[in-house]
Amino acid sequence: MTRPLTVVQLLPALHSGGVERSTVEIAQALVAAGHRAVVVSAGGRLVPSLLDCGAQHVRLDIASKSPWTLRNIPALRRVLTDTGADIVHARSRLPAWLGWWALRGLPATQRAHFVTTVHGLNSPSRYSQIMVRGERVICVSEPVRDHVCKHYPDTDPARLLVIPRGIDLASFPPDPHRLTGAGIGAIRADLDRPCRADPDARAAVAALHQQLGGSGPLLLLPGRGTRLKGHHDALMLLGELRRAGMDARLWMPGAREPTRMRYIAELEAQAVQTGCAQALAITAPTSAIAQAYAASDLVLQLSRKPEAFGRTVLEALAIGRPVLGWAHGGVGELLCELYPAGAVAPFDAKALVRTAVTLLQHPPSPPATIPYTLQAMQRATLAVYSELVNRP
Repeated sequence: MTRPLTVVQLLPALHSGGVERSTVEIAQALVAAGHRAVVVSAGGRLVPSLLDCGAQHVRLDIASKSPWTLRNIPALRRVLTDTGADIVHARSRLPAWLGWWALRGLPATQRAHFVTTVHGLNSPSRYSQIMVRGERVICVSEPVRDHVCKHYPDTDPARLLVIPRGIDLASFPPDPHRLTGAGIGAIRADLDRPCRADPDARAAVAALHQQLGGSGPLLLLPGRGTRLKGHHDALMLLGELRRAGMDARLWMPGAREPTRMRYIAELEAQAVQTGCAQALAITAPTSAIAQAYAASDLVLQLSRKPEAFGRTVLEALAIGRPVLGWAHGGVGELLCELYPAGAVAPFDAKALVRTAVTLLQHPPSPPATIPYTLQAMQRATLAVYSELVNRP
């Protein structure tokens, strides 16, 4: 970029999730490159992280599905003019509509460039169509691009760019206890056998959750407390492994949420019915997810609905853990490319159990490199901004 830019990102809130993390990560990259990063949202627990990197946050309700939200268009327009926005980057549908209308109310010479990111496989509709109106439409995976092309065929393919999400490999070393000044590349090159669960990490997990102790394998299914994440499939798998004589245990960090207690009771009832309640821990999210991966013998990604991307797959493979998942959407794309032994045809329960046993007994080596890095995602996104601002 030839001059410092002001980039305003729009999203509903900054609580947790892939959209929110990507927003903060791009803000960090902008500030590090000498640009101004502004985020407009209703706030949330990630605001301190955003502010710590030198970005600005403007608290504004641009996501409540109420006619009253439209009253915030003039306020959003003032944010864009007061900050001198060069780029408006919308990451969700209602914020995108409000950003679009705010820009339309400005003279053409004062309008920022409009960029969107399609983070999910939303149901096609006129409401969702706003996400393909960007001058550049970033798709977080090839399945997302295919989804856009299929349902919005009038979209100019030249405006579509696939920029996969990425992870910071420094946060997910193959063995967190062996990360030294030699660097991740040197450590990874030294791996010539499958990584096994870290006994120290497993002991730490067992100290927190007694039911996860023992000498049998630990299965991990991180994710929110929603039926779409495949918790019932994971419980079915746990029950089958235990019936086969394996002292398997299952940890579901992130599933226990105050607003989802009826769902938690449903999962616990299934665990009792299948005789594996004593081998199950359903907990709140863990802040030590890298250590959770390290403690596990098999990481599960069993979303019932195809996901746009599979960050969990990358994180677990980077640490060196086997990953087992339904081969659809972004998860299937990553597994087929990086760890095909862990890809199972969606909802084939028998194949899921067979593959789990194989991966637990004879886990293939993890990929030598993880190509989807945070730094690559940041560079590619900033290049989009530069291309728009510097084009004739």
